[in-house]
Amino acid sequence: MHTLEIKDLTVTIDGKEILSHFSLTIKSGEIHAIMGPNGTGKSTLTKVIMGNDSYHIESGEIRYDGEDIRKLSVSERANLGIFLGMQSPIAIEGVSNADFLRTIVSTKEKENFKLFPFIKELDKTIEQLNMDPDMIHRDVNQGFSGGERKKSEILQMYLLKPDMVLLDEIDSGLDVDSLKIVGENVTAYQKQSKCGVLLITHYRRLLEYIKPKFVHIMMNGRIVQSGGMELVDYIEKNGYEKIEKKQVGIGTCIVKEIARHE
Repeated sequence: MHTLEIKDLTVTIDGKEILSHFSLTIKSGEIHAIMGPNGTGKSTLTKVIMGNDSYHIESGEIRYDGEDIRKLSVSERANLGIFLGMQSPIAIEGVSNADFLRTIVSTKEKENFKLFPFIKELDKTIEQLNMDPDMIHRDVNQGFSGGERKKSEILQMYLLKPDMVLLDEIDSGLDVDSLKIVGENVTAYQKQSKCGVLLITHYRRLLEYIKPKFVHIMMNGRIVQSGGMELVDYIEKNGYEKIEKKQVGIGTCIVKEIARHE
């Protein structure tokens, strides 16, 4: 069992508050989805958890299995088993995917790394994700389409075998077929590994493949609503405006609102 706990976290960048007293706990086997309007701090949350030093933590805690990880580097957090699938993965000119993947996996596994099993798993996962086998010889994300970049992130996830997976709008830029492939492969990995998952998304379509038990609505840097898929249904029908005005609990008020629109 692994637990990622964010407690009363306030974060700023260039003096502007992005996260405000944010709290959330994710355990192994749980899938959490965060939705909300643009600019409310959803992507910032994943970057801060992963250790992006562009942001300043004013107060609060980030704990993984009880350990305060705020002072750990990105690589140290990754070595603990935390993985971030980025919204806009960067291209790395001059570094092939093969070299990149071999390096990150061997760095994690150290003396346990074996080249032949690595190549075998790499080939199998590329086929599973319906990726062009030639991409392994291309530079990392260089000239990749949006779909290729997102599949490449999921390929990294499979090879690194993380215990806690953060996916920041992994559905953006995907066509219908690629969305299905990515969604089904994330779900397969989650069931196989029993990892915890945090999804950042704007759209229900991803949640048809990666089914969260917990759904949270984020506004102004904090969670204002939590519930299940019924909350997604409510947002699909009504948008965020009513929640923003009322910020009522998920219980009776939201259920009544849903019933009224059915």
